[in-house]
Amino acid sequence: MPAGTVVFPREWRRIRALFRAVFALACLYSQLFSPQPEPLALNIATGVFVAYSLVVLVWKKLDDIQVSLGSLFLETAFFIDFSAFGNDPSGWLGSLFCLYLFASAAIHHDWGDVCIVVGACLAFFTFVHGPSSVALRQVTLITGMLAGTLTYYKKRMQQHLAESARREQTLRAEADQVRDLERQRIAGDFHDGPLQTFISLQVRLDILGTLFKRDRDAAMQDLKELQALARSQVTEIRSFLRSMRPVDVDSSDLVTSVRRIVEYFQKDTGVTARFVSSQSEVRIAPEAGHELLQILREALHNVQKHSKASRAVVSIEHAGKTIEISVDDDGSGFNFSGSFTLDELDLLRLGPQSIKRRVRSLGGDLTIESRPGHGASLKFRFPA
Repeated sequence: MPAGTVVFPREWRRIRALFRAVFALACLYSQLFSPQPEPLALNIATGVFVAYSLVVLVWKKLDDIQVSLGSLFLETAFFIDFSAFGNDPSGWLGSLFCLYLFASAAIHHDWGDVCIVVGACLAFFTFVHGPSSVALRQVTLITGMLAGTLTYYKKRMQQHLAESARREQTLRAEADQVRDLERQRIAGDFHDGPLQTFISLQVRLDILGTLFKRDRDAAMQDLKELQALARSQVTEIRSFLRSMRPVDVDSSDLVTSVRRIVEYFQKDTGVTARFVSSQSEVRIAPEAGHELLQILREALHNVQKHSKASRAVVSIEHAGKTIEISVDDDGSGFNFSGSFTLDELDLLRLGPQSIKRRVRSLGGDLTIESRPGHGASLKFRFPA
């Protein structure tokens, strides 16, 4: 099937079959009521074309046949034959048939097929002179140029559609990859955090039953520790669930959004957190703001989970066309020492992978400074 058929709805084929049948019957009518006897070969050709048109119109299973090259060349041959030898002295029937023929060729076929049909018609009307050859040659030239232009733009549209389909496929693959990475991160966080605590809680509860029989005072002390562990676990799960919720982005005030995240972090984790900003308002597109706040949440989550920090400071600065957000803590730092840029971190395979990936998606840059035993500093910058 020609490539052009994917652009137009299938209903067009039924409309095309109807027009073909009307033209075929009109040609048959002009032949039957011609004042002069028509050539037998032309009458036979007209009868065959009428039969073909009616069968295709009635039998929907033959829709695909009428967009084939064979059908196009059959219609072209009948058009030329009838225009040269048929009963059409004014040429109006041939002109309408010409418009239908070239419109069908432009819609259902490519540039080469249209050029062949137009060239064959022009050559025939140039060398074979009929009663309306001059008029039909002019109509063929004008409609052929229009059909060629339509075919050209149709091809461009198909290319754009194909490119859009490739982009969509690429974006779907990237989205699937991001989703899988996020699932792995969530599974890892849950395994290393709440799940381990629950396992420890279960083991200690099993021991507690035996301990009550032997030493009630020690058992009561252990029970208080378990209660404190359960309370801390509730806090950790609450923080974990909050990190799973969509980021609430205020595109007109990024400062407010960042301050809100810092406040929630301190409330959920008990880590003293402070927010610092010299700007009262920073505007940003919602899509970029969502990614930026997700980076911040993940950075604070790492502070809580890995650094064992007691204090954290988050600051935001808007200088020129660049926005910079930094997260500083007094925890244990990373397992490396020094200050490294995003490219250096990738080269040395250091730093949190998901944060680096998100920073790159924003076209930004990242700097991590680690002071083992004395805290760490994470700064990410991106175009405003």
